[in-house]
Amino acid sequence: MKRGLLVGWSAVAVLAAGVSLAARPTAPADIALAIDTAKVTIAGTSNIHEYTASTTNVRVTQARLGAVLDGHFCDDALKPGAVEAFEISIGAATLTSPKGEALDKNMRKALKTDQFPEIRFRLARLETTGKPAGTAKAIGTLIIAGVEREVALDITTRADGGKLFVQGHLDLLMTDYGIKPPTAMMGMLKTDPKVTVTFETVLAVPLS
Repeated sequence: MKRGLLVGWSAVAVLAAGVSLAARPTAPADIALAIDTAKVTIAGTSNIHEYTASTTNVRVTQARLGAVLDGHFCDDALKPGAVEAFEISIGAATLTSPKGEALDKNMRKALKTDQFPEIRFRLARLETTGKPAGTAKAIGTLIIAGVEREVALDITTRADGGKLFVQGHLDLLMTDYGIKPPTAMMGMLKTDPKVTVTFETVLAVPLS
């Protein structure tokens, strides 16, 4: 379940990267953003052991930038109005755990992947936190197993070598999305409803 959360943070980062591309005046428009690499990880605990699940299956489904941007692209990307629309999606069934197929099967069942194959994050706005530089909160709607809830992702951005590095995290409750914490071993293994979603994204910034 946690996986969905991570996805939310990745999307925001990608969008920010695209925004900074504009070194010249431009009208709002849908654009294609290049994700160099992306990874979303969900971490949780149970009464027996800790567990993680991750995926690199992240894609931008919508991105629209605002008006003219000036100065350092990383700073511009986080300015109010720089990003007018942004949405990302991950395949819920692509979340896998090193614990093996049994845990993956239980996760897919809990996430109702047959009925809701995608976890999506739709950005509403970016709010800069002031200190340190390059930090912000990405406010938006996270959709998991067909349930929509507003979330605030803490993100950090860093520009280096023509690429934008974005990291972030979010704590969520599976039960907030109507997801029953998975059990195993005939009920002997019970998972905690709280999970932490972390994400690491590297965005390639086009030169033109």
